[in-house]
Amino acid sequence: MALTAGIVGLPNVGKSTLFNAITQAGAESANYPFCTIDPNVGIVEVPDHRLQKLTELVNPPKKTIPTAFEFTDIAGIVKGASKGEGLGNKFLSHIRQVDAICHVVRCFQDDNITHVSGKVDPISDIETINLELILADLETVLKRIQRVEKLTRQKDKEAMAEFEVLSKLRDAFEEEIPARAVEFTEDQQKLVKGFHLLTSKSVLYVANVGEDELLDIDNNKYVQLVKEFAEKDEAKFIVISAKVESEIAELDGEEKAMFLEELGIAQSGLDQLIQATYQLLGFATYFTAGEQEVRAWTFKKGIKAPQAAGIIHTDFEKGFIRAETVSYEDLVEAGSEQAAKEKGKVRLEGKDYLVKDGDVMHFRFNV
Repeated sequence: MALTAGIVGLPNVGKSTLFNAITQAGAESANYPFCTIDPNVGIVEVPDHRLQKLTELVNPPKKTIPTAFEFTDIAGIVKGASKGEGLGNKFLSHIRQVDAICHVVRCFQDDNITHVSGKVDPISDIETINLELILADLETVLKRIQRVEKLTRQKDKEAMAEFEVLSKLRDAFEEEIPARAVEFTEDQQKLVKGFHLLTSKSVLYVANVGEDELLDIDNNKYVQLVKEFAEKDEAKFIVISAKVESEIAELDGEEKAMFLEELGIAQSGLDQLIQATYQLLGFATYFTAGEQEVRAWTFKKGIKAPQAAGIIHTDFEKGFIRAETVSYEDLVEAGSEQAAKEKGKVRLEGKDYLVKDGDVMHFRFNV
């Protein structure tokens, strides 16, 4: 599945530094606004210790393939972007194409790095970007209302239903409320999804702190402000130091582990970011394990076995018969697939089975 998370923020908050650390793709990072003109895209693996364990159980597979998705580094947005300020709607169109937003917020003081508004004020920064996204969505909704309103005069039922949703969105935007915070029925949600609104997307707030502040975030007043804002917004929130992460990204596995231990950190900020974004999108992982390959597959929570099979190939879904399934925990405990079968841990699941995170599956199909 092609999943994309967009990294957004005001200029010079550490977006490109963070992106470089995530993907090691070398996006230009400089101390001036708009150094990233076009969005940089990099593929990043989702860290999952279970994949390595499954690889050890297969004797041995030809290859191991983790699940992955894209991070897009989107150039800095400034006040007035919805009206064309800075690089304006070009940036907004890039955000429109991502599945979720990682909003990087500057929570560090550094006189050597220019702040676009002249001072560090994370809440003002957040509100600036949120308002620009809302204003862009308001413009989208108002244009659509003009088209739909004509049809409502003809008592067109579909148009009337859409007009009701659009009116509700317009009222919310005028109160500076994002689309994701507006309550709709299930049918109305389907309409909203079709509008591709910027403020419908889930948000992860990323507080970027200085290198010397990472182990003392409780005393960082900026971090606490962002945390409180995220809680009110019912959004996810993590703390990282982009500068530290850029240093970690240059180390290999063993050196990385030693560096984290020296810092007193159990998990890198990048791993936290990747996992949080993965969860933010409502995704989970199932596995296939055989002599050819051990592989992780991304799926949307709540799908059934045939749809999960279709992620591998459409023929698997069309000709689905059943799925041999064992949980990761049961397989590891048994020590092998054969031992898991002997213990009765391998199940034959049908078309109505809801796939669970950590399922190890083998699909039977016929086309």
